Amino acid sequence: MRYLKILPGLLLLGLLCSPALSFSQVSPKLPPVTTVSPVAPVDTLTDVEILGSRHLTILKLNDSTTLQILAGNVRLRQGKSLFNCDSCVLNNDNKTFEAWGKVHINDADTINVYANHLRYLIDRKIAYLDGAVKLTDGKGTLTTPDLEYDMSTDIGIYKNGGKVVNKTTTLTSKEGYYYAGLRDIYFKNNVELKDPSYFIKTDSLLYNTQSQTTRFIAETFIKDSSGRTIETKEGFYNMATGKAEFGQRPVIKDGKTTIIADKVAFNDSLGTSQAIGNVVIVDTAQGTTILAGEVYRDNKRDRMLATRKPLMIIKQDNDSIYVTADTLFSARLSDLYGTKDSLVKDTIKGTKVVNVNKKDSTDRYFEAYRHVRIFADSMQAVCDSLFYSFKDSAFQLYQDPVLWSKESQITGDTVFIFTKNKKADRVKVYENSFLVNKTDPEVYNQVKSIRMDAFFKDGSLDSVRASGYAECIYYIQDEDSAYTGINETKSDVMDIYFGEQALQKVVFRSSVTGTIWPIKQKSPSEMRLQNFRWLEDRRPKNKYELFE
Repeated sequence: MRYLKILPGLLLLGLLCSPALSFSQVSPKLPPVTTVSPVAPVDTLTDVEILGSRHLTILKLNDSTTLQILAGNVRLRQGKSLFNCDSCVLNNDNKTFEAWGKVHINDADTINVYANHLRYLIDRKIAYLDGAVKLTDGKGTLTTPDLEYDMSTDIGIYKNGGKVVNKTTTLTSKEGYYYAGLRDIYFKNNVELKDPSYFIKTDSLLYNTQSQTTRFIAETFIKDSSGRTIETKEGFYNMATGKAEFGQRPVIKDGKTTIIADKVAFNDSLGTSQAIGNVVIVDTAQGTTILAGEVYRDNKRDRMLATRKPLMIIKQDNDSIYVTADTLFSARLSDLYGTKDSLVKDTIKGTKVVNVNKKDSTDRYFEAYRHVRIFADSMQAVCDSLFYSFKDSAFQLYQDPVLWSKESQITGDTVFIFTKNKKADRVKVYENSFLVNKTDPEVYNQVKSIRMDAFFKDGSLDSVRASGYAECIYYIQDEDSAYTGINETKSDVMDIYFGEQALQKVVFRSSVTGTIWPIKQKSPSEMRLQNFRWLEDRRPKNKYELFE
C-alpha cells in the first residue's frame, strides 16, 4: 500500500505526464509492470468499466493489489454513470479509484458533477469530490469546496459552505444536503437566499430547484423588494408562481400595516392575501386595529374583507371606538367616488368638492354588514349596516339604528354620527327621529320629529334641535329634583338642552300647542309618545361583550 500513497505525487507525475510514455515503460525502482491492450469484461452495474484512455498501465504491487493507471482523456462507466478525468488510478481489489484533473461525473444523464479531484468507493457508489466542486441538475447549480455524493441514492452533502444558483436566485449556507432525485436541497446554518424579489435569512430551509419552491422549517426573516417583511417559523414560497403560505402565527409588516394570524397565504402575482385564525391587523397610519377569524386583502386595490366575528378598533387616547359586525369591508375613498375630484355629500354644509390623494391615510372608508354594534365609553350604537369615512370621520347607520349616550337614546330611519378627534361631535337623524332620556325607572323624557340634530360637548350630549312636527313629553323638576309636572307639547321646531346628561330645558321656537299636567294626574307609564321604544337590552354594555 505504500506505493498507492505515493502514486499521485510520483508515479503519475513521472509516468503518466510524459508525452513519450508507452504502455511497456515503467520506473526501474518499481515492481514489474504488465501491460495489456484489451480490458477484461466487467460487471458494469457493480464494477467500473474503462471506456477509453490514451495511456493504460497495469501495475501489480503484490499478490492482492493490482492497479490500473490511466492518463489522458480518461472515460469510465459504472451502470448509467459516466466518469471523465485527465488521469486516475483504479484499484478493483479494494473497489476504489481516484481521479485528478477536470473530473466530470454524468449520473444517469440528469446530474452532472465537476471537480478537480475525486475519490470513489465503487461498491458503495459514493464519490468524495474536492477542488472547485460544481453540481448541476439542469435547473440549479451547486458550487462548494468539497462534496460527498452518494450515486445510489442521488444525495450530495457539503459541510464547508456552498452556494446554489437557480436563474436569478442565489442560496448560500454552511451545510447542505442535496437530494438530486427530488431536486430538493436542505440548507443548514447561516442560510441566506437572495433574489431580485426577495431576501431570506434563516437557520434551515428546503429549496426545490425544479419548482423554485422554498420551504421554511425554522425561524425565518423575509424581506421583499417593496420593503414588506415576514417573520415565520414554517411555510413555503414559490418564486415561479408568487404563491406563499406561512404558519405558526407569522408576523407581516407592510408599510404602516402589521398582520399577525395563525396562517397567512399570499398570491403576489394577483396581489392578494388571506389570513386565517385569530387575525390581528394594526394600521398605524389610520390608527385602527382589526381582529377577525379570517381576512382577505387585495393589495393592488388596497381593499380588505374581514369575516368570522370581525372587530375594528379606531384608536384614540382615552375613548377608542369599537365596531363589530358579521362582515367588515375597507377600501379607498378615491376608488369609491373616482380618482379625480369627488363629490361628498354633507347634509349641513351642502355639496362640496374634495380632492383625494391616494397617499393620504384618510383616503379610506369601511363598511359593516349585519348585526353592527359600536361601543365607546361616551357612546354606543347598533344597526344593520354602517358606512364610515376616514375623510370626515363620519359614521352612517342604516336599518333600525339606535344610538345611546349615557341615559339618552336616539333612534330614526338613518343616523349619521360625525366625530371630531375621534369623539362624537354631532348627530343627524333622518325620518322618524326619536330621543328618549331616562331620568328614573319608567320615567322618560321624550322628543320626536321628522329631523333631529344632536350636538355633543366633550363626548357627551349637549343639545338637540328637533325639526318638523316636533313633539315632546318631559318631566318638570324643581331645584331639589322633585317632579312637579309633565310638559306635553307640539311645535314646528324645538331645542332641547342637557346639563350633566339630564334634560335641563326645552325651548319651543314656533307654532306651540300643549299642556302641562300636574304630576299627580298622570302616571309615567301612560306618558308615552307614539312609537316610543326603550331599547336598553340591545345596548352594548362594555367592549368585552363585543368579543362574544
